[in-house]
Amino acid sequence: MATPEIIGSNRSTYTRVACMVCEEKGIEYVLTETALHAAEIRAIHPFGKMPVLRHGDVELFESKAIATWLDRRYPAPFVFPSEPRLAALTEQWVSLVNTVIDRTLIRTYLFAYIAPGTADGKPNRPAIDAVMPAVREQVAVLDKAVAESGHLVGDQFTFATST
Repeated sequence: MATPEIIGSNRSTYTRVACMVCEEKGIEYVLTETALHAAEIRAIHPFGKMPVLRHGDVELFESKAIATWLDRRYPAPFVFPSEPRLAALTEQWVSLVNTVIDRTLIRTYLFAYIAPGTADGKPNRPAIDAVMPAVREQVAVLDKAVAESGHLVGDQFTFATST
């Protein structure tokens, strides 16, 4: 069987998610480091976003599609539950992270430190201060969700935990 190749950057949270699925499932894979919008990525993703996957004759883009392929293609442990309630809860948390939490914690808060856009290159304090109420609220929601078992869904690692 061909070895899955994940093309992206380890600096990308979504690339790391795809790699994490491989690690959790014990899948041997190759991470090909490349820049956003690189030719290797554009050949698969219409907008040049990472990660993308090459696995034999299968090429995929978007981390959830990649994770779903890997989860169904390889044996247990499975990161997408088959039980309907747990599957729906996994989808719920993945959606929340992708639509709300990523924008707050990564695209705003973290980027204000690592890519501040300030003249002196120091953290963008106004952006950080402005987003802190949302950061506190969202972290509290996540803390409450994992309080019982340490996982967002059920009592084991799922794709929701990786997002």
